[in-house]
Amino acid sequence: MRFAVYEVKGRRGLAVERNGTCTGMFVDDTGYPGDLDFLIANGVDFATVAEGLAAGTAVDLDAVRLLPPLSRPNKIICIGLNYRDHSAETGFEEQKYPTVFARFTSSLIGHLDPIILPPQSSQLDYEGELVAVIGKPGHHISRNNGLDHVAGYSIFNDATLRDYQFKTPQWTMGKNFDGTGAFGPYFVPAQVLPPGCKGLSLETRLNGKAVQGASISDMIFDVETLVTLMSEVLTLQTGDVIVTGTPAGVGMAQNPPLWMRAGDVCEVEIEGLGALRNSIRNSVIANGET
Repeated sequence: MRFAVYEVKGRRGLAVERNGTCTGMFVDDTGYPGDLDFLIANGVDFATVAEGLAAGTAVDLDAVRLLPPLSRPNKIICIGLNYRDHSAETGFEEQKYPTVFARFTSSLIGHLDPIILPPQSSQLDYEGELVAVIGKPGHHISRNNGLDHVAGYSIFNDATLRDYQFKTPQWTMGKNFDGTGAFGPYFVPAQVLPPGCKGLSLETRLNGKAVQGASISDMIFDVETLVTLMSEVLTLQTGDVIVTGTPAGVGMAQNPPLWMRAGDVCEVEIEGLGALRNSIRNSVIANGET
């Protein structure tokens, strides 16, 4: 049971994929249950939503534009250096407390949308990551209740301009170029996946070649721990997303560095969640503006 947000000629819809069959409804169809932002905020039973969408029409996901599962998350909380092997390859010691930075919604793109290589830099790197979507608000959430606040999961490619990332001690600029935060293609409810997605495999491929591979169990701070620690500081709200970090194999750690170029294709696949695929495209400049 996987949900996708799609668009055809400006009409948005919600589809469910079950056992290889995909059906959906547009927002103006009778019986449309609401978008994912609304459904998550209202704590719906996604099995019931899936049954309702099964009465819709067949959707060929290859023939529609897939949008990020959430249109405007209130918070995009990103975790850095959350795999021991990645910390080691980048010269950092194992983290005792999560490294946290923020992304903004202006950077988000969907499945098959191009990741944009801006003219300011040539150091565009890939980072395949698991996303946890908050479904129940909370502050000071206890360790044992962390996963109760997660509605489901998705995939992220935290594409990064490395030279801009390290211009300052803060990583914000290198992580927020327009068109670099690929998100999708599906939202998968937590109830159909292992708790915290532990044991699921993650693989990133560049032009068909595997460049990253890990188990979600390899994270230093698992999903439950991240929810707890973030809620010590932030009130987590429905629809917030936690982008949980990337494993070893990033391009900047290769010798020579393996930067993504225009025409490349990057895929991030997580077992049970699908595969997020994006090509790389140079920024289009018109009248001196991107």
